[in-house]
Amino acid sequence: MTNGENILSDNNSTSGRLTLRKGEKLRHRSLVEGLFKEGSTIYEFPLRLTWRKLDGDQLDANFRDHVPERIDSLQMLITVPKKKQRHAVDRVLMRRRIREAYRLNRLPLKEAIEADPSIRTLGMALIYLHDKNLPYSTIESKMRLLLKKLSAKISHEQTGL
Repeated sequence: MTNGENILSDNNSTSGRLTLRKGEKLRHRSLVEGLFKEGSTIYEFPLRLTWRKLDGDQLDANFRDHVPERIDSLQMLITVPKKKQRHAVDRVLMRRRIREAYRLNRLPLKEAIEADPSIRTLGMALIYLHDKNLPYSTIESKMRLLLKKLSAKISHEQTGL
C-alpha cells in the first residue's frame, strides 16, 4: 500500500496533472449558446468539433455582472444525441470514451491557447455523430486529429492577422 500511496502522491504533486477540473467544463448558458450561434466547425467522423475563441472583452460581454472565477482558458462539453444513440447506457459509454480521449490529448492545445495573449478562453463542443458504439482506440485517434486541426487553425489565424 505504501508504494501505491507514494505513486499517487507523486502524480498529484506534478504540475502536469491530467484531471478535468470544473473550470474546464463549458456549462454557462450564454457561452454555450454563443458557441453554437457563432462558432466554427471541424469534422472528423464520428466526431464534430464546434469551437469559438473569446478575448477578455468578449467574455465580459457574455455576463451581466462579472465573469465567474472558474472559467479556464480551454473549456469543453460533450454531446451524444439521443436521436443517434437511443439507449442512455450507450450515450454514457460514448461520452466517457470521448472525455477520456480529450483528457489525455488536450495538453498541447491548452499550452498553445495559454501562449496566445489574444485568447482568454476557447470554448469547444464535441458532438458524437455515429449511431453505433466505436472502440476507444478509434475515438482517441479521431480526437487527436481534431485537436491537431484545431490548433493548426488557431495558429494560422494568429499568424494571418
